[in-house]
Amino acid sequence: MISIVIPAFDEAESLAELHRELSAVAADHHYDLEIIFVDDGSRDATWSVIRQLAAGDPRVHGIRMRRNFGKAAALSAGFRAARGDLVMTLDADLQDDPAGIPRFLAKLDEGYDVISGWKQVRHDPWHKVYPSRVFNWLASRSTGVTLHDHNCGMKCYRREALAELRLYGEMHRFVPVLAAARGFRVGEISIEHRPRIHGKSKYGVWRFLKGLLDLMTVLFLTGFDQRPQHLLGSAGLVSFVFGTLGMGYLAMMWVLTRLFQAEHPLEIHNTALVYYCLAAILLGVQLISIGFLAELITYIVGRNVENYSILEQTAAPAPHKLIPAGELASETPGQHGDAALPGHH
Repeated sequence: MISIVIPAFDEAESLAELHRELSAVAADHHYDLEIIFVDDGSRDATWSVIRQLAAGDPRVHGIRMRRNFGKAAALSAGFRAARGDLVMTLDADLQDDPAGIPRFLAKLDEGYDVISGWKQVRHDPWHKVYPSRVFNWLASRSTGVTLHDHNCGMKCYRREALAELRLYGEMHRFVPVLAAARGFRVGEISIEHRPRIHGKSKYGVWRFLKGLLDLMTVLFLTGFDQRPQHLLGSAGLVSFVFGTLGMGYLAMMWVLTRLFQAEHPLEIHNTALVYYCLAAILLGVQLISIGFLAELITYIVGRNVENYSILEQTAAPAPHKLIPAGELASETPGQHGDAALPGHH
């Protein structure tokens, strides 16, 4: 079964056509399809359309959020409800062509676990395209997961990849990065991107800024989620060392300028460097202390969370039958207990 998870926010005009296109793809390729529409607090008739589609097609399942929680939350709700071995995500605005689904599945068969779409030719306004290109370049260079379009809503996952990930905030765009950090193979294919016909784009400048902040969070989570002290403590040590060296230099100059009776002996309290050094020492101590607290939180919260991912296992060995000592002693000659002894035949 293939589960299609579609978050929707004020997309009532697009859902019926999207359902028709998905049904056509399933019929042409004989897919066992499950369609999950997640209404993320829409203010229009989105939920009414979803209910109508679900009433007329048993493959359709609708989820309605109490308010607008964001795309990551809507996807998480859809992933939790999905029953398929493969899970695809698709935006509800009809810009991503469902006819490309077979190409995603074919790419997965090459040994990948996550396939991300790439809107190679985009039909969006310039103020959406160019900031997105900058963001994608930064995300690829900083994370090491080279994708042309981290923001593309059309992606395909194996269930085991999603089972090890937790989405919150705006982390939906970084699912391939988070999956790659767990050792899953990530691939990319180009898709057909169509002009928007209904509704309006939800993209804005604030979304770009939030994306940059989320990128910093992902870099921390993928690099230091199990060892936060390595980052915070390292920065703290560097700050503390520089502050200490600066204070040592000032102390030495204070002594030397008086020992050799300099014309203008150093007055530490009148030197700006002493304040920078004190600030560096205090900052270093604070960062190291925060690092210890972060390590403590990681230890407590992560007790029941595995920090590794297993690809496969061999069959478990058959349990060895242990014979109680009393039964072994009570065996009569000729039973397997004596026959196992050397010299007995």
